[in-house]
Amino acid sequence: MVLILGRRLNREDSGTRDSPAVKRKVFEVDSKTLTGNEVLEFSSGSSHSEAILQVFNEFRDSRLFTDVVISVQGREFPCHRAVLSACSSYFRAMFCNDHRESREMLVEINGILAEAMDSFLSYVYTGRAKITTDNVQFLFETSSLFQISTLRDACAKFLEDQLDPCNCLGIQRFADAHALKQLASRCRSYALANFPDVAQHEEFLDLRRDELEEYICSDELAIGKEEVVFEAVMRWVYHSVEPRRPVLKDLLHHVRLPLLHPNYFVQTVEGDQIIQTAPECYQLLHEARRYHVLGNEMMSPRTRPRRSTGYSEVIVVVGGCERVEGSTCPTQSVTT
Repeated sequence: MVLILGRRLNREDSGTRDSPAVKRKVFEVDSKTLTGNEVLEFSSGSSHSEAILQVFNEFRDSRLFTDVVISVQGREFPCHRAVLSACSSYFRAMFCNDHRESREMLVEINGILAEAMDSFLSYVYTGRAKITTDNVQFLFETSSLFQISTLRDACAKFLEDQLDPCNCLGIQRFADAHALKQLASRCRSYALANFPDVAQHEEFLDLRRDELEEYICSDELAIGKEEVVFEAVMRWVYHSVEPRRPVLKDLLHHVRLPLLHPNYFVQTVEGDQIIQTAPECYQLLHEARRYHVLGNEMMSPRTRPRRSTGYSEVIVVVGGCERVEGSTCPTQSVTT
């Protein structure tokens, strides 16, 4: 093996410059003298690809080698088709198939914000994105449109980390609308665990009937006492009385009225103006009165305490017999 270094000198007779190199033997290695079958698999790691991407981003800033302009809300973004196609299957389908956009220099995209496109391209060319409470929603929607799952998942994780009693119901709606099952489940668990606080915020009043029922029927609802559930339901009804009055009975069906304190039941529940003018609710009120008189002799789904209240159901089994050395001895067992 011969390594050639150097350069050609100019020809004196013509004044022209010769081809690039002058052959000059530096050293020679006989490959036969190299023993073993080792193969070096060299990789510079992620730094190599990051360096290339950084250069492409510099090219984008200086509009060097850009071959397409993305227009969003009248704002133009010079880009490289190769970079967009490598990062996004959306652009790959646009540029690699025989679509009109694959031949045009200017491509207009509707339905997103220019600010969102700017943040998206910053992620494409750097692999980094700044997610904030102000941009997380439109950045999520943009990454969903362009099918960038890594950025989409990062936005979903950011929303999960931001959960509080004020926003968990709104984020759950957002998650449901975008089929984010894990985020939706996390929101629901958070709302169940913090129901007394959640019920005090405006988002609670905007719940649909079916959404409210999903919460108040759950045994996982974390409350100290059932009065919290009743007050939350009535607050929801009073927020928009006329359209919600007809569903009051269905909602109270999920409130465990028999477990309310008797004094509270008489003064607050039976004294409520809407309930007094709702004959369809009288059967539920009668059930609660009977339970207050008969106690555990009367049972229904509404007499079973929720798990968070600290009460639990106990099943007691008494009787039976056990044979010991040929004799039968009566036994008693208790199971909780």
